[in-house]
Amino acid sequence: MKMRSEQEMMNSIMDTAKNDQRIRAVIVNGSRANPNAKKDFFQDFDIIYVVTSISSFVSDHSWIRIFGDIMIMQMPKSDRLITDIDDGSFTYLMQFTDGNRIDLSLVQVDKICFMKRESQSLLLLDKDGIIEPFPPASDADFIVTQPTEKNYNDCCNEFWWICTYVVKGIWRDELPYAMFMYERFLRDMLFKMISWYIGIKTDFSISVGKCGKHFKKYLEAEVWKMYLKTYCDSNYENLWEALFTAGNLFRMMAEKVADKFGFLYPYNDDRRVTAHLNHVRDLPKTATEMYS
Repeated sequence: MKMRSEQEMMNSIMDTAKNDQRIRAVIVNGSRANPNAKKDFFQDFDIIYVVTSISSFVSDHSWIRIFGDIMIMQMPKSDRLITDIDDGSFTYLMQFTDGNRIDLSLVQVDKICFMKRESQSLLLLDKDGIIEPFPPASDADFIVTQPTEKNYNDCCNEFWWICTYVVKGIWRDELPYAMFMYERFLRDMLFKMISWYIGIKTDFSISVGKCGKHFKKYLEAEVWKMYLKTYCDSNYENLWEALFTAGNLFRMMAEKVADKFGFLYPYNDDRRVTAHLNHVRDLPKTATEMYS
């Protein structure tokens, strides 16, 4: 099936809104509203319809077929009663068989004043002149911000704290637990510290993208290569190497952030935890005591 063009998709979205009296306004959010975003065929159409009555739409979901042949979809609030949509919104996440995707949010007109206004937004239609004009779309909401000293200290503490969970899982041969702690929690702290480092390099003027997707663009080649080595497979030796690489990279980034803002890097925590990691790595599986 040939993929419909951006113009064809927008025509479908706008024609539906213009022809339905229940739809009073249309807003586009996200990358398609951002003139600085890289354009490709994976971009979603993040659309908001401001409507007079959500219940008239969600009582029968078949109306969304107007947008195309759906491969798979989600309705995050579908488990709630129609009368229980108390925040005045409902969302359809639709992936179509031609490759296009629409994330369509319905917002009741009397709740529009409570809607969070994103910096990456464009007002496409306002039948009643009820929407306050949007400023020019930008990355403002997503730009890396400077850490407070507490932000910094909490990040360092959490990183080294989570290391002890990872090695516990490795020693116990509990791979799912070890990997969850590593990927879900430890990597979040690494993400924060690298983001602050990039913020310093760019005078806190850019976004690193969702999940750090722009890291490669802003990190030095050797730092990027180091970051890649923090990813591993299910082999425990590779996980150990990735963990120590993550520690070295975190320390490197954290020292630079500390130097910039006059913070104190927790060398004692780092030293003690790193020594513990090395100890557990060499601890026999037959051990009955951690330290003796």
